[in-house]
Amino acid sequence: MGRGYIVEDAVEGYLSKLCEQQAGPVTGLLIGQSSAQRDFVVMATRTPQGEESSSASGNSLDKEWVAEHARQVSRMLPGGLSVLGVFIITDTDAKDTLTTLRQLVFAVENLISSEYLWNPADDDVTDCVTLHVNPKTRKTVCRTFDVKDPKSTAKPADWKYQSGVCSSWSMMSCCLNVDMLVPLPDNRTSTENIDKCLKEGLRVWAHQIQSGVCLIDGKKLPEDTELTAGQKRNVRQTYTAQLLISPDDQRLTDVVQQCGGSVSVRGAIHGRAYIHSNKPKARLAEKLLKRDVVSTVAIRVQMLLEELLISEEERKGSSRDKQQTEQFCLPHRIFCPVKPSGPVCVCDYQFSDEGQSEVTDRLKEMLDIDAAEEDLDTRQETPAEIIERDVAAESTVETVEVLEPKRNNYIGVAMATAVALLATAASMLYLSDV
Repeated sequence: MGRGYIVEDAVEGYLSKLCEQQAGPVTGLLIGQSSAQRDFVVMATRTPQGEESSSASGNSLDKEWVAEHARQVSRMLPGGLSVLGVFIITDTDAKDTLTTLRQLVFAVENLISSEYLWNPADDDVTDCVTLHVNPKTRKTVCRTFDVKDPKSTAKPADWKYQSGVCSSWSMMSCCLNVDMLVPLPDNRTSTENIDKCLKEGLRVWAHQIQSGVCLIDGKKLPEDTELTAGQKRNVRQTYTAQLLISPDDQRLTDVVQQCGGSVSVRGAIHGRAYIHSNKPKARLAEKLLKRDVVSTVAIRVQMLLEELLISEEERKGSSRDKQQTEQFCLPHRIFCPVKPSGPVCVCDYQFSDEGQSEVTDRLKEMLDIDAAEEDLDTRQETPAEIIERDVAAESTVETVEVLEPKRNNYIGVAMATAVALLATAASMLYLSDV
């Protein structure tokens, strides 16, 4: 017997709306959470119109565009939510779209997983779903593919609509101070080398997070403890977690190496994970929260790197001091509820020079969510404040005051000799040359 999918009623309404509007094949993503027994689909979002895909037909769907959309959407999902698969709305026979759907789901999974900084767990679900919807008959055909098996063939799956799928899901959150230093290559002209070094540095830090101890409401729970044991059924629970991180063993055997600068990530982030209500274990809650913490830091570093590469192109040829420190604010995290689906939220990252209208525009474009500015939850992280100071050339230390989540204060100190401080959430970035 194939996997079962419990699907939020709002998804049925959304797909029906697309059936009425569609003038050709429509593709999109299915978002939710997997479990050992069954998967939960809480929302769907159509692929936005690409610049060159206005005349796409059933045989010429832009797979790269669909996969890139999935990558952007994946960045906007907190812990516990992920892209489970793809859908297509077309009057082409379901059998004739099978190859297309298979290609789409593999392209999506390969691109999203390429950004993961953690190793797969033994209990990770590797089946991804594909859904074919006929806009005339409204008949749906659901199949799954094992995306870790290149020779995987389609398996039938059960697709059932239900109301309030995630209305009683638990939420676990934490606030974590981040402080890491990543050396940059001596050849700063190679953006590929910089990206590689940053990713490797983040991977080392991610290993520390994965190895850390997670306290849930102040207690270290055994892995097999049922998270909601003793709680009333269908009542949403919230938990506060603490991640206790020990220094990486590599620091004991560090070696001196030549580098062209460094990036230091400092500040505070808000991590969040949603956990399904089907007898979840503490092991699952810890895994989802840790992955969210790793993802939200890595996403911000990558977003800032992308911005810097654009600005670097624009100012090529400009002179720079031999020893220079640049500071930038990383984007902070904003949450937005998915109203028809209950208490679950998605998120976005807002740079300091952006307004909230730009966040709502992205939510509409990427997730097809009609959000008003008053719907946005901006309370969890406070943007950084860069304090301008006149520092003499011989000065060795400069101080940056940073506001971290929940209005607590955090002071980051950066050595002015060759440190690049990239502070997350309520934080800053310094890029320095040696």
